[in-house]
Amino acid sequence: METVDLRHLRYFVAVAEELHFSRAARRLNVSQPPLSQQIRQLERAIGAPLFVRTSRRVELTPAGTALLDGARRTLAEAARSLDAAMRAGRGEVDRLRIGYTGSGALGGLVEMVRAFRATYPLIHLEMIEGTTESQLEAVERDLVDVALVRGPVAVGRARAEVVRREAFVAALPHDHRLVPRNIIPIAALANEPWVLFPRHIAPPHHDVLTGICQRAGFEPKVAHESAEYDTILTLVAAGLGVTLVPASVRRLRFEGVEFRRLSGVQATAELAAVYQPHRLSRALSAFLSIAAAKR
Repeated sequence: METVDLRHLRYFVAVAEELHFSRAARRLNVSQPPLSQQIRQLERAIGAPLFVRTSRRVELTPAGTALLDGARRTLAEAARSLDAAMRAGRGEVDRLRIGYTGSGALGGLVEMVRAFRATYPLIHLEMIEGTTESQLEAVERDLVDVALVRGPVAVGRARAEVVRREAFVAALPHDHRLVPRNIIPIAALANEPWVLFPRHIAPPHHDVLTGICQRAGFEPKVAHESAEYDTILTLVAAGLGVTLVPASVRRLRFEGVEFRRLSGVQATAELAAVYQPHRLSRALSAFLSIAAAKR
């Protein structure tokens, strides 16, 4: 009986993704005959053809379709295991997967990571960027150990710890009539067009922003939406509206945008560390302690 090894699976996945033996061979940096031989060996081991080959195209059979996802997972897990072994060989005895949003990166991530690396240089860090929604899902699915996102957050079975609070500031086009003022009453923005991110991206944080306006007696007139602060500030710079951002966003020093402090606003922008308590590792506990110390 034929045995199956990782090379068989790697060759199979390449052909399955390319649906062309010559392209798969080039991708793998091998000649086509050895590639075809490996696929035939794998088919004999499984007892079923994996591809339908014609003179014009290559297609997966039902057996090939059934194998593909598992083959990808097996190769990915093997790669992670090899990486862990190499890191252990270098003396890196642990790892920590940190998910973060763009705003979270501005709101304290740099200081936290620097302090963590200085104290725990042998712990390997994996940094994964994404939206608030995707990071919360990553925590739920154990794709990251901790996510730094803008709060407040609804986390279900997870736990959220606020690691930083900061003021909101107004972002205005550089030629806006209110720019000459150092501090702007929030009510002065009542009749302005606004640029906000869509509510579904981070509903609780979105509601904090609209709540600030509502407590000042008005509903923000949302003219444009974007999921990224870079784009939001680009639209502000173009004169298409105003917005509120956490004070740390001023680090972007965005050309054409002026930031001003606000009066009449009590709410603060939260940065939360979200994690699963039952997955609390040595590395994660250390990171949470450092994040709390940087509060």
